[in-house]
Amino acid sequence: MNGALKLFAWTIALALVALPIVGVLNGWFAADRWPVTRLSVQAEFDHVSAEQIRAAAQPHLGQGFFAIHLGPLRDAIAKLPWVERVEARKRWPDTVDLVVYEQQPYARWGADRLVNRHGKLFAVADAADLQGLPRLSGPDDRIDDLLRFYADCQHEFSGSGLVVTAISVSPRDGWRIGLASGTVIELGREQRDERLRRFLDVWPRLAGSHAQPPSAIDLRYANGFAASWPADPAPATGGKPATPNADGRVGAARVAAPAGGRFASLPIQDLRCPTS
Repeated sequence: MNGALKLFAWTIALALVALPIVGVLNGWFAADRWPVTRLSVQAEFDHVSAEQIRAAAQPHLGQGFFAIHLGPLRDAIAKLPWVERVEARKRWPDTVDLVVYEQQPYARWGADRLVNRHGKLFAVADAADLQGLPRLSGPDDRIDDLLRFYADCQHEFSGSGLVVTAISVSPRDGWRIGLASGTVIELGREQRDERLRRFLDVWPRLAGSHAQPPSAIDLRYANGFAASWPADPAPATGGKPATPNADGRVGAARVAAPAGGRFASLPIQDLRCPTS
């Protein structure tokens, strides 16, 4: 019995000693003691300023060292435009250290959003001011497919002289590529990669056939593709402008695959409706 009483007494004594310590460390007591007087920030400061970070953090710093909770502080700064994530820690006796990671835009998404380096979507007010980013568009759940295909295109188009600046996929899975020259490439829904490789195999033979790049290339054919060019400028010697083909397009050409498997550039006679 005496042993149980001694154990109970020691438990009460330890609790009385520990409770104030735990209370101070958790900010339950003396919340205004040991005030935080310094905010140390590491950031790139490309799109987020030190003033913005300080203003977001200030409402969460008006307490003592142990009373400050870092979760709400991180959340407040993470809500700033262009902030991807925030790391925060307290450093005795009076400092909070912050590491602020900015969003790194990789591509445009649709009309007004961006894709970051991790394939996540985000929105900022000045997205339209960014230059040089590829334009991707499609249903949000296709973002991984579009990023993978864009990376594949970067490899496939290497050395072709063609620069991919836009890729889109429709809700019905119809793919389209936009080039820096303004050319639009229709890939359709089926055999996307095979059709693209077939075109790129032939492109070196077609590249020099016109003074201007093609305006449109349609790869939605079983054994070839169609390309149309704007009217080439008249020669300096006074030659006549190009005459439209039977289908009304100027400079259109159909590329077909003969039985031997090699492609040849032929004038368009009758264009069948493209397959899907």
